[in-house]
Amino acid sequence: MANFKRYLVTAALPYANGPVHIGHLAGVYVPADIYVRYKRLRGEDVKFICGSDEHGVPITLKARQEKVSPQVIVDRFHAINKKAFSDFGISFDIYSRTSNKIHHETASGFFKTLYDKNIFIEKTAEQYYDEEAKQFLADRYITGTCPHCGNENAYGDQCEKCGTSLSSSELINPKSTISGNQPVLKETKHWYLPLDKYEDFLQKWILEDHKNWKTNVYGQCKSWLDQGLKPRAVSRDLDWGVKVPVENADGKVLYVWFDAPIGYISATKELTSNWEKYWKDKETKLVHFIGKDNIVFHCIIFPTMLKTEGSYILPDNVPANEFLNLEGDKISTSRNWAVWLHEYLEDFEGKQDVLRYVLTSNAPETKDNDFTWKDFQNRNNNELVAILGNFINRTLVLTNKYFDGIVPEIADLLLQDEETINEIAEIKKKVEFSLENYRIRESLKEGMNLARLGNKYLADTEPWKIIKQDENRVKTILNICLQITANLAQILEPFLPFTTNKICTLLNYNKLGWETIGSVDLLKTGHKIGSPELLFSKIEDAEVEKQIEKLQKAKIQNNTNNNIQPAKPNISFDDFTKLDIRTGTILEAEKVPKTKKLIKLKIDTGIDNRTVVSGIAEFFEADKIIGKKVSILINLEPRKIRGIESQGMILMAENSEGVLQFVSAENDIENGSLIK
Repeated sequence: MANFKRYLVTAALPYANGPVHIGHLAGVYVPADIYVRYKRLRGEDVKFICGSDEHGVPITLKARQEKVSPQVIVDRFHAINKKAFSDFGISFDIYSRTSNKIHHETASGFFKTLYDKNIFIEKTAEQYYDEEAKQFLADRYITGTCPHCGNENAYGDQCEKCGTSLSSSELINPKSTISGNQPVLKETKHWYLPLDKYEDFLQKWILEDHKNWKTNVYGQCKSWLDQGLKPRAVSRDLDWGVKVPVENADGKVLYVWFDAPIGYISATKELTSNWEKYWKDKETKLVHFIGKDNIVFHCIIFPTMLKTEGSYILPDNVPANEFLNLEGDKISTSRNWAVWLHEYLEDFEGKQDVLRYVLTSNAPETKDNDFTWKDFQNRNNNELVAILGNFINRTLVLTNKYFDGIVPEIADLLLQDEETINEIAEIKKKVEFSLENYRIRESLKEGMNLARLGNKYLADTEPWKIIKQDENRVKTILNICLQITANLAQILEPFLPFTTNKICTLLNYNKLGWETIGSVDLLKTGHKIGSPELLFSKIEDAEVEKQIEKLQKAKIQNNTNNNIQPAKPNISFDDFTKLDIRTGTILEAEKVPKTKKLIKLKIDTGIDNRTVVSGIAEFFEADKIIGKKVSILINLEPRKIRGIESQGMILMAENSEGVLQFVSAENDIENGSLIK
């Protein structure tokens, strides 16, 4: 374990366009908090930095929808999330915001430093422009048809249906979300960070020097580097954000991916006048906790920014988690398919640690995992109540019953006692090793093994059976159980801070620090403990059913909304007659290699046999749709998709669940028949 004088731990800045949900917590904030609390228990100098990311298109889009200013949006959600984090026990040293003056000054100054060093490439390129709104359109202000799956509501940067990353130029029939009009291409000037110039540095720094990174992080970085990096724009045309601090840059702000990570620096400046020792001293360990969608920004782009600036340290590790699903479905803010933190805290008052425990036990560290309310209930009832709570309650009840709440002295130690005592120190080592290597889920499991050890020791020694025959033996047993309890109050502190505080209250005991874990002299003979109280209560079926019902209502509401699609703008009859839609038959079908969604079809249109690439592979098996009658638009301009020229589009219907179905013709209608 390398020695560092101090630690700077950052957690990804959440967008201030909505509340925090359990996916955010499991992916970033709970593991980061556990790591930080552990370091503090060790007596380390550690700063825990976070704040609201208050720039970017999602915020301006929400503001436009609600017909308010972006500042109204960020003020609302910054307050909600800051309070929720605090109530949940996420122990940030500062929770700042990127709309603060200090951040604008810091981000602007960072850009200017790189600009003055001639790091950026300045170039003019064509970008979509809304002539009615008189503004350039960021990617999220453009929607159109996804060329991969046919989703008509894909954004200019990503199709949220098939998950494919896009550029706005790839969209079919693009339109502005502001006016609904088709945008035009117009030249605009931007500044670019030439990532390609730093490939050699990144290859060595990541692939050689940081082979110890988590496999998902290392693998994604290697994939980006293997594909080759390209210059990336650091500015965009918007009126909300940090202004580009150079001449002739009116109407341009820093791109949010450039602006947001500098928020870690500005927040540290806001926190302490000694901020530079946390950012510029090589004896500081910098750790970024993020979700997997942020890997490229924190492992490739931000380190390149820091490297080119020249005076900053680089991250030592970037532990990123995968995604957490909810009841078998992807968490979605737009569909309200989520468990929101602030609502959980209202519905389950005093049960912060239950959610912390469940999210850590089921953390998506190496693969996407699923949160279910039934699992939440089972882990609470069968683990927290039945294992941890049960052991501590029995220990306190027996001590109060037999010895009036006074810690008894140890008499002679048997081999069984010595083995139990030795195991405490071994469990500590395992927890410590797992935490140092960011195996947070594993570390909690090892910590809970101390409670399992206590339960087994009590069950094997059976003090309630021997109290009348051998009181001295019972004194030894309960002393050891009390020492295990005091050790639990410390070893579980990073994971269950509210619970460990309760344990300390019950024991009339103050935590002494990580180094004391393993000792069997934490509670002195003659010390008076308090009266027993239950640490956890069972969660009943009705409480879980209420949460499931809430989700079902959200799904029904969403499906209802989806069933009634708004009408598209009127077109003339002449426009309609330009569409040449025919009946056809699928002659051949095969999955397009290295894709999840695409099937290559050969279709008899009655006038020719032509190739069509269609994004239907997740709904149909290729060999089972051969011979299927379809409706096909044959005069759509050909387009290359994954190197295959697609010469049309088959018509599909999408139900409220997002499932595609063929718009089929009757089998006795000949191929080539016009659909009017």
